[in-house]
Amino acid sequence: MTNCCPSSNKPQAHPKKYKCPVNGKSYSGVSSTTIIHHINEPWNWNNKQQGYYFCNDPECEVVYFGEDDSTINKSSLRTEVGIKETNPNALICYCFGVSKIESSSQAIKDFVIKNTQEKICACTTRNPSGRCCLKDFH
Repeated sequence: MTNCCPSSNKPQAHPKKYKCPVNGKSYSGVSSTTIIHHINEPWNWNNKQQGYYFCNDPECEVVYFGEDDSTINKSSLRTEVGIKETNPNALICYCFGVSKIESSSQAIKDFVIKNTQEKICACTTRNPSGRCCLKDFH
């Protein structure tokens, strides 16, 4: 019987930041686990042993890119990336379904803060950035 979730001996070190091959700006890393949860047809994605990064520039069509300059654009995702959208109803909190316009509510922000502190969230997979959404609140 094979182990469906083998653990690697030692993860390969990748730069914490890398430049987007389209806009040339540096962005933080994102796990391949996050990417696979957001792309269309993840079974067709060639997940290479390299660092991957999240481009949050609203003007750039690239969402994810690799150290080999491969890119995954907005059109290749099944998830709308709220931070890249101008629509006020676009999500910024994927765990609790909070839109940009709702993020100005202190009660909603307090709710999200409380639940993230209690680890009742799944930011690393639900949020396309792989990070907590609180920095995106007003």
